[in-house]
Amino acid sequence: MQFIDRVEIEVEAGKGGDGIVAFRREKYVPAGGPSGGNGGKGGSCILVATSDLQTLLDFKYNHRFKAEDGSRGGPNNRTGANGSDRIIQVPCGTVVYDAETDEILGDIIEPGQTLCIAEGGKGGLGNQHFLSNRNRAPEYALPGLPGEQRLLRLELKLLAEVGIIGLPNAGKSTLISTISAAKPKIADYPFTTLVPNLGVVQKPDGDGAVFADIPGLIEGAHLGVGLGHDFLRHIERTRLLLHLIDATAADPIANYQTIQEELLAYDRGLPERPQILALSKIDAIDPAQTDLEQLRQQLQELSGNQVFLISSATRSGLDNLLQQIWQMLEQTEVLV
Repeated sequence: MQFIDRVEIEVEAGKGGDGIVAFRREKYVPAGGPSGGNGGKGGSCILVATSDLQTLLDFKYNHRFKAEDGSRGGPNNRTGANGSDRIIQVPCGTVVYDAETDEILGDIIEPGQTLCIAEGGKGGLGNQHFLSNRNRAPEYALPGLPGEQRLLRLELKLLAEVGIIGLPNAGKSTLISTISAAKPKIADYPFTTLVPNLGVVQKPDGDGAVFADIPGLIEGAHLGVGLGHDFLRHIERTRLLLHLIDATAADPIANYQTIQEELLAYDRGLPERPQILALSKIDAIDPAQTDLEQLRQQLQELSGNQVFLISSATRSGLDNLLQQIWQMLEQTEVLV
């Protein structure tokens, strides 16, 4: 399945039904009089969040949506039927923008949450509405009003409690595949992960927490370099960041600083987000060449955060890491 997280769609609400001109002509109603009914209201376009969708893929092939028009009014003061609303399902976590003004129209978070993004046109008035002492037989009615038309941009921001970040090949995909049932592509070269991967990790109480493996960031990601610019927004909603640093890298300290600078440049609250640091791939370290404990102390002093030593291949240190994650999640608020 393709991961599509940004699309543009066109929506058009239904036109209101026209009012009509009609007069009563029953045999036993000598006064007669106007009896043209009002037109029905046009249907609206409404977005509805659903947990059944994980991407915006459906909108790649179907990007124009129109609601039903309202019906004309009828004689004998009958109002026309309202047009049916057009219900458009989107994944939870979808942010809706007006593509022309860049205004945020809404942010759909919870399953079942709705957002009306194009209001149906009002029905026209029939001639019975214009009856007055001066005009006992009005011979005009109003047409229905057109429905709203909009060009929208939908952006998906994944709803995950923990965002796993780090430079390419830091071990993010291996970690999420080890602690959850997710099966991302894993290889020993950078940019193996081209789309975010979600995995549900079971908590000690039996509940599940969603982890998001974010494609590797590189220097300049906030400016659009590499893949990071497209996916940084997926960690905006996370409650906690797990920063993986490859212990086998030539300069793990510099790698840590690179990611922190990108978070700071991107901003949107990410630099203040609680973080846990973990030195990964410790099973591949030669103790004679690298002093892991000294490296950990340096990172802790630099970051002010606790640093864990882990190996996803051998599961070393993962239990302690997850225990710390559960404790920190209990202490942090849910972000929307």
